[in-house]
Amino acid sequence: MPTDDDYGYLPMGGKRRQQSQRRDKIVLAVTFVFGMIFFWVANKIWASRTFAALPSALDNYQDLNKWSMMHGSPDSQPAPPAPHERAVVSSLYTDSYVYAIATLGHSLKSADVDAKKILMYMPDRISKRSVCIVKAAGWELHPVELIPPPHNGAGVHHSFVDQYTKLSMWKLDKQGIKTAVYLDADTLVRKNFDELWNIPFDFAAVPDIYVGNAGFTIGFNAGVLLLHPSTKVFNDMISKLETAEYSLRDAEQAFLNLYFGVEALRLPYAYGGNLAIKERSEDMWAGIQKDLRVVHYTLVKPFEPVPKCGWGKTCPPDVVFDVERRKDYLQTAKKKWRGHFAAEVGWWEAEYNEMMTELGELRPPLVR
Repeated sequence: MPTDDDYGYLPMGGKRRQQSQRRDKIVLAVTFVFGMIFFWVANKIWASRTFAALPSALDNYQDLNKWSMMHGSPDSQPAPPAPHERAVVSSLYTDSYVYAIATLGHSLKSADVDAKKILMYMPDRISKRSVCIVKAAGWELHPVELIPPPHNGAGVHHSFVDQYTKLSMWKLDKQGIKTAVYLDADTLVRKNFDELWNIPFDFAAVPDIYVGNAGFTIGFNAGVLLLHPSTKVFNDMISKLETAEYSLRDAEQAFLNLYFGVEALRLPYAYGGNLAIKERSEDMWAGIQKDLRVVHYTLVKPFEPVPKCGWGKTCPPDVVFDVERRKDYLQTAKKKWRGHFAAEVGWWEAEYNEMMTELGELRPPLVR
């Protein structure tokens, strides 16, 4: 009866066995080399897709901006604007941001910023009570009309569809404004920045920062801008919105990066303390605190940005003006992102509480 051993390999001679072993080693070595090459190529492809920087407006340069990068002649600069010729400008397109705007206005007062405070708003979208609140916080209301996004809004992120209206601030030269600093509603002034009024460049902004792989970029964030209003520049920008080629998703920010990308002066991060800086580098965030002028609440909003009413809609009073709802949301905001920005949300809360103590709750009797 045959056993398993009877079906084994026939014994090979010594020379034949050596040739087989040598062949096995060669096959193993070749397999290893090709495996390493495959791994290296696959790693390169993965890394290029994962760590590639976001496309920059400078990579897609188009000669749109015909204006000088300097305000006036480089050899003979105009005198700095008087306080009544300079303005801090912001915008309000929905009631849900009313307490953000009011708190920003109060922070400008706390920092003793010496300029007019002009708030662009769309009257058909903002309730009378919100108008009362922002006026009490020191804003001078400036009605504007919606500037619709190009290409019928195709490709624009839904939360940015109103943002081209921001370009209206270039027409403030008609109001006698020679220099303007624009601040988004989700910013808070921490220190005086009156030195900005003396900058001779025609446009300035703070470089952007992402928590993802792109990190620190050459492109700028449109949340803090320095500009010299000019209706000629406004008309030129509007005439090129439909033909300029840029990423439509980021709306006016992407357009401004294209239009001013080469000529723009990059301001230090202290003028636009994006919370993303802290998420990328706590050491850097700690390092700019002594100079921090403006904090930008990009990753966490201390206020409820999109309550039940939704984008572009007038919110019911019980949603926007509910005191307890605002308090609850502040506590929720402190816990977001692992509680990483609790201290910064606390800055906004302290300014908000100081404003409410000073102005009161702004209940309906004040609206009459």
